[in-house]
Amino acid sequence: MPRSASGKIWKIVMVLGTRPEVIKFAPLIAALKRDPCFQTVLFSSGQHRELLDQTLQVFGIRPDHDCRIMTHAQSLFDITHRAFSRLKKRLSHLKPDLLLVQGDTSTAFIAALSGFYEKIPVGHLEAGLRTFDLANPFPEEANRKLISILASLHFAPTPGARRNLIREGISPEKIFVTGNTVIDALKGILRSNRLSPPPLLTPLSSKRPLILVTVHRRENFGEPLRRICDSLKRLSQKEECEILLPVHENPEVKKVVYAALKRVPHVHLVKPLSYFHFVYLLKRCYLVLSDSGGVQEEAAFLGKPILILREKTERPEVIEKRVGLLVGSDPSRIVREVASLLKDKNRYRSQAKALAVFGDGRAAPRIAAALRRFLKKSSHSSL
Repeated sequence: MPRSASGKIWKIVMVLGTRPEVIKFAPLIAALKRDPCFQTVLFSSGQHRELLDQTLQVFGIRPDHDCRIMTHAQSLFDITHRAFSRLKKRLSHLKPDLLLVQGDTSTAFIAALSGFYEKIPVGHLEAGLRTFDLANPFPEEANRKLISILASLHFAPTPGARRNLIREGISPEKIFVTGNTVIDALKGILRSNRLSPPPLLTPLSSKRPLILVTVHRRENFGEPLRRICDSLKRLSQKEECEILLPVHENPEVKKVVYAALKRVPHVHLVKPLSYFHFVYLLKRCYLVLSDSGGVQEEAAFLGKPILILREKTERPEVIEKRVGLLVGSDPSRIVREVASLLKDKNRYRSQAKALAVFGDGRAAPRIAAALRRFLKKSSHSSL
């Protein structure tokens, strides 16, 4: 079996805890497993249990270690305490050559800090995204910035993300512009011929335009989410459209959404969808309303206009390229912008353009190559 220059196989620990982390790690897991110089060890924090398990199954991924930190109505304090204590034991025992984290979740930050404490080099996927506002998104903006301080390798999805890191004092030679692995995953799904409509989904049979909605961000909990629900109710009454909302499992989301929209005509509340079904709906829908970061990238790649249910975005390319618009949680603005996209065909066509700004589907092999160079150099320097 081919080995690294140091005569050993490099052990890479990858820590994931949420559905987006699984989707974005999946192409890199596959790339590293194809290379005999790497041994991958997968940790699952279990931060979002239902969505996590569903997505692991879709991609055929089985974690080697499950920290099982999730509890009902867990707080950020709960997540931090349990993940910290359970990761420490496993990392101390495994002594990996490198630890990989993805994105901006609490799992990613806690894993990066654990790696730092254990003197394990940390690589950060999706590095350098910034809104420059610690309250938006919360706590994700802080998580990203803190990971950047701790990481040895920064895999930036765009040149703009690279510039953000350099402005923060990160050495340019530690930054690699790779694209985002979510585009690798999306292209793989599109090539798989496994896309199919979710069962028993009546809005797909309608001739009315389909609006796909996702909302789950912590800063939208409470009154902002109630305002978003109010805008969906108004749209269902005012415009000729069908609205589909896969309801996030977080109790703070479920109780507000079901109370406001459960019996509203033309608003369809469904359980979280598999990634195959979700991508099918992204392709099928007319436009997207979402507070998700990853959905902004997926919508842009598929040429779907997106109205972003947030005050700020760490993906300014969506706004600069005029495929997306920040609308926050103001019902009047949300209704007005959706109505405009439904009625103004010229505006719709100008926003419904596919963009490859977040990657070309080759991020994973670029990251694998950078890891190989880094570990080879580290091995030589330690001899």
